[in-house]
Amino acid sequence: MFHTDRGSQFRARKVHRCLTAPDGRIHGNVGIAADNAAMESFFSLLPKNVLDRQRWATREELRIEIVTWIERTYHQRRRQTRLGRLTPNEYEMIMTPQIAAAA
Repeated sequence: MFHTDRGSQFRARKVHRCLTAPDGRIHGNVGIAADNAAMESFFSLLPKNVLDRQRWATREELRIEIVTWIERTYHQRRRQTRLGRLTPNEYEMIMTPQIAAAA
């Protein structure tokens, strides 16, 4: 997954081919501040909590550490003010039955 605000640097042919590959998905909308703010927040936390803490021998070790941080900390422990001080997982569990009932 790749997030972009679709700025000019992401219009290059090579980047576009990579992002429109069968397994690639383009996320983000032009002029939607909430999209940008959420991703900027995530990418400001990632170096502090994972990347700057140690060196990894392989990319696979780093990939596993990033996924582990996202699943164990970012989604399960990090409380967000805009979610009523709930973690993303808690909020999703509360909202999922309501969304299913509304559909």
